[in-house]
Amino acid sequence: MKSAAVVNYAPEKGSVEIREIDKPSIGDEDVLLEVANVGVCGSDLHQWTNDHSWPVNYPVVLGHEFGGVIVEAGKQVNGWKEGDRVVSETAAVIDLNNPMSKRGLYNLDPTRKGFGYGVNGAMTRYVRVPARCLHKVPDSLPFEQACLTEPCCVAFSAVVENTRLKPGDRVVVLGPGTIGILCAAMARLCGAEVAIVGLEADRHRLEIAKQYGCEAIIGDATAWANERDGLGADCVIDAAGASITLKIALQLVRPNGKISKVGWGPQPLGFSLDPLVQKNITLQGSFSHNWPMWERVLTLLSTGQLDVKPIIGGIWPISEWHTAFEKMHRGEVIKSVLKPA
Repeated sequence: MKSAAVVNYAPEKGSVEIREIDKPSIGDEDVLLEVANVGVCGSDLHQWTNDHSWPVNYPVVLGHEFGGVIVEAGKQVNGWKEGDRVVSETAAVIDLNNPMSKRGLYNLDPTRKGFGYGVNGAMTRYVRVPARCLHKVPDSLPFEQACLTEPCCVAFSAVVENTRLKPGDRVVVLGPGTIGILCAAMARLCGAEVAIVGLEADRHRLEIAKQYGCEAIIGDATAWANERDGLGADCVIDAAGASITLKIALQLVRPNGKISKVGWGPQPLGFSLDPLVQKNITLQGSFSHNWPMWERVLTLLSTGQLDVKPIIGGIWPISEWHTAFEKMHRGEVIKSVLKPA
């Protein structure tokens, strides 16, 4: 049995197309998932435009933000059965004996391979998933929302785990893409005052960010950052896909403040890091997530404390992947969602 899949087949720009692929076979500790919905991530776009900075095992099916229904379970799979509604973590291949994995930080295992770049992802009808990656989705949570658990976990990791905000903190978020807006929403849940910053071209995205109780700023956020006491923001979340925004973060953050960098930017830095030293700033990289974060985020989504509906710009069939990609790439929508079936 073959299914249509969105395949990134080479490192050249634009090397993505629909191909027919075989239904995957599963191992004893895997499940076969029939994909209900899969979100388009900025990293999918970066592989499409070939401006990414991570290794890719070409050809590969894109898609790592997904949920669906189990249609087959391996012989050694316990606790899961056919018909279960689930979402999947992204760490498709890990070394359980790696020191990071033994600490529960398998997301930081250097040998880790994720869906959509290391192994085949979910922009197709069926995907093979290790059972250890699964989380149950409540019946009340639609899959078009549940499939965004993954980017919500990225935001949870960057804002809650790595930055440890306190109520009343003033936070500047750079970049009003999916991750930036979700980081802003997560900071608001922590009780912070939040401003999210973009360019003139981001005006539509910034209007959506306002729905999460954020101040929307086009251009320079210095005045907002200094509003309380003239020293800057308690924390800056750098969620933009460029290196230069780190320079802006260093300018906006207060002495002894924190910067959480979650946005990828392959460009080399062309500025001094001396302000990092002079201001005694904590600079924290933030990558991926692990099991307890997924459980927390699913609780936030299923109870309505975190609402992702405002960022979903539309749902397209797999055959219209190019439209979904283009609309995100041009900034017309924040998040495109695909429906394989």
